[in-house]
Amino acid sequence: MNERKPAAERIAVRCVDSDVHPVPKSGVLAQYIPEPWRSKYFLPRKIGEQIYYDAPDYAHAYAMRVDTFPPDGEFAGSDPDLMFKQLIMEAGADIAILEPAAYPARFPEVNHAINVALNEWQANHWLDSHNNWHERWRGSICVAIESPHDAAREIERWAGHPYMAQILIKAEPRPAWGDPKYNPIWEAATKHNLTVSCHLSRSHHEELPIPPVGFPSYNHDFMVTYSLLAVNQVMSLIFDGVFDRYPTLRIVLVEHAFNWILPLMWRMDAIYEARKSWVDIKRKPSEYVKEHIKFTTQPLDYPEDKTELMRAFEWMECEKILLYSSDYPHWTFDDPRWLVKHLPEHAREAVMFRNGIETYHLPETVPVLEGQTRVF
Repeated sequence: MNERKPAAERIAVRCVDSDVHPVPKSGVLAQYIPEPWRSKYFLPRKIGEQIYYDAPDYAHAYAMRVDTFPPDGEFAGSDPDLMFKQLIMEAGADIAILEPAAYPARFPEVNHAINVALNEWQANHWLDSHNNWHERWRGSICVAIESPHDAAREIERWAGHPYMAQILIKAEPRPAWGDPKYNPIWEAATKHNLTVSCHLSRSHHEELPIPPVGFPSYNHDFMVTYSLLAVNQVMSLIFDGVFDRYPTLRIVLVEHAFNWILPLMWRMDAIYEARKSWVDIKRKPSEYVKEHIKFTTQPLDYPEDKTELMRAFEWMECEKILLYSSDYPHWTFDDPRWLVKHLPEHAREAVMFRNGIETYHLPETVPVLEGQTRVF
């Protein structure tokens, strides 16, 4: 391979994208899956056709932007150079947080094996000097939350990597995050000062989020249900005292929407005030949210009257809790140049890059790229 070197001149980071999805090329990931699970579980079956999804145009483009499929016939998001062209050069992201996904298995040991493989694959195919010569990619230490001790060991294994920016978990496994079984993960995260992010997932039908009246029928009600799953985890983290036990823990909820957090903070604060003598936590629930939890902007839901969204942004103090995200390469992609226009002017820099730099401990400058679009 030809050596590719970054420019010596650097430029200020003005756009951090907190939700970007790289995909392994055909046959690449299997070599990194540890035995016996590679031969015993993954190789005998076809992977990738079980997704629970009926998004628009899924049969044609698998819910991806049609222009994100590389010319070699591989899947959208599998080509670092094409993603670099579309997301960094054309859309203007300065740093992108990579969040790979894998269809989960029913066995914790198997989920751990696939996460081990995803981490090796990221390091060798995205974060290496050939593909990350521009210093724009940041990886996620993928772990199986249902296997906390394995997850903690995986965090220890990758915590020193210069381009691993966060820990990535799923929200579906029971019980909720306030349960002490997850302490090894929170301990490892705070020991290494790494943010823990949770991206929504699609699992086996019986493992999907369950509304009070049963399973959802379609993708559209399933997507709404995912906010309810995040509501549950936020309440568990706060009322079960996770942030009191781990006062430096940072959580990011990716693609779970965020407008619901405002009425939830109101409700939690009201209950806390009424039952303060019975509750063990030390502060108002809304204070924990604003200090410890952040949400990505995609999907940006807004009413017909966009001034109502602006008022909600003000009330929830969006400059404290939001991180810009695009969801590239999905069809729901939010271009940063479009998104920034929907934010209150005083919050734009915080949401588009300052919160991202702080949350992921990113550099404030990156090598100059001649011809790159600038969001600001």
